[in-house]
Amino acid sequence: MTETTVAEVMAELAALEDPKARKVNEKHGDDHGVNLSKLRALAKRLKTQQELSRRLWDTGDTAARLLAILICRPKAFERDELDVMLREARTPKVHDWLVSYVVKKNPHSEELRLTWFADSDPVVASAGWALTTERVAKKPEVLDLAELLDVIEAEMKDAPERLQWAMNHCLAQIGIEHPEHRTRAIDIGERLEVLKDYPTSSGCTSPFAPTWITEMVRRQHEK
Repeated sequence: MTETTVAEVMAELAALEDPKARKVNEKHGDDHGVNLSKLRALAKRLKTQQELSRRLWDTGDTAARLLAILICRPKAFERDELDVMLREARTPKVHDWLVSYVVKKNPHSEELRLTWFADSDPVVASAGWALTTERVAKKPEVLDLAELLDVIEAEMKDAPERLQWAMNHCLAQIGIEHPEHRTRAIDIGERLEVLKDYPTSSGCTSPFAPTWITEMVRRQHEK
């Protein structure tokens, strides 16, 4: 791909800039103003282009990086490349999409999970916890769930926000997916009270782990 192609894509992203969308996104820590539905439509038109994806990522622009994630080949990245990208991904949406859409599909995901889980940077560690939460649901055999609950019980209350959210999600997932640990997971949530008072829109499930666990289990039983 030529630089002109990258420039054309950047120009198109600039044309999609919406001040109202930027205002909403900035409330969540994301410094871009592109409507995500329009971003996905652009990605669908561009289709998979790994080299263009890398060049868009290198611009450092948040909207360009989100687009890069959508048009890349997740399995084409090397372990060290993804490690660098994750550490560069400081806005929440880029961070979340990179983990969910790329790292989870990459053959190095387990190695990266273990590396990030123990990282001293709480934002990087939150990626390790996000990957661990997926394992709780899909590959619990690679985990010691009781030990995970020990760590959550000891560290979640005082963890930085992004890491706290990731640990809380893991706590809820353990309670939802594993009946043998459900009572303890609910008890930890009730004692720590993390996100207990988080404002929740009507029709949405509270992120407070005991409420989240109870509601999801109820839905499972109704199926």
